[in-house]
Amino acid sequence: MSSEIVLKPSPDAISLAERREQLAAVRTQLAELEAELAQFRAQLKAFEGRYLRQVGVLYAELDELEARITEHEASLYGSDAAKQRAEEAKQRAQESHDAAFGEAREAEEFDPPTSLKTLFREVAKRIHPDFARDDAEQQYFTLLMARANQAYRRGDTEMLQRMLDDHLEINAVVAGETTAAELLRISRQMQHAKRDIASLEMERYTLQGSEIAMMFHDAERAALEHRDLLTELAVSVREQIAEAQRRFDLIDRQINVHGR
Repeated sequence: MSSEIVLKPSPDAISLAERREQLAAVRTQLAELEAELAQFRAQLKAFEGRYLRQVGVLYAELDELEARITEHEASLYGSDAAKQRAEEAKQRAQESHDAAFGEAREAEEFDPPTSLKTLFREVAKRIHPDFARDDAEQQYFTLLMARANQAYRRGDTEMLQRMLDDHLEINAVVAGETTAAELLRISRQMQHAKRDIASLEMERYTLQGSEIAMMFHDAERAALEHRDLLTELAVSVREQIAEAQRRFDLIDRQINVHGR
């Protein structure tokens, strides 16, 4: 009767396999959160563009008209208070104009600075999927490249620098292909992934509380009632513009009468 010898994996091998599974789970969580946040950013970006085109340009027109009114008032009354109001209204008008028209112009003229291009190339040289040691790392490097591309398009120098620092730190501190080295490498990668998850969760919290996000959610609720919130806002602002135009015409006539 023959007996079979069963070779059991060493404790170190079991520990390494478990840590790899844990790292894979954390990276999956990170990837899902990144995808969710990227989608939300895109939704807010598209909504903000629609808002600026439909409503923002009207607010810019209204604020410009209000600035002209206060300028006329300063000319008519000559008081320091009137001059101060005119200066403040002029500043608001400039801010409204920049908000409504500046973003589109920046998108058309987007030309990343040389420093950002150089940093992106440094990151890409180290995390490109072609440089991965195995399938798991290739999959992770693919996610990292997607994150780097998004950071580059946003001009997020801080994110790119952190990605580069993480890579350099792991390779500087952890060398070799031993089990101990691999365990230490995984531990560092887990720390980085958990830190990034916390950072993304904070960004999601901040975005959710932003003015444009709250308006976006209001618009979604209005749509469920078959209403278009931005169209309603545009109608309201046009009414304010008409009223402001009447006030401007009135004070313009006063100035003509008084010869100022």
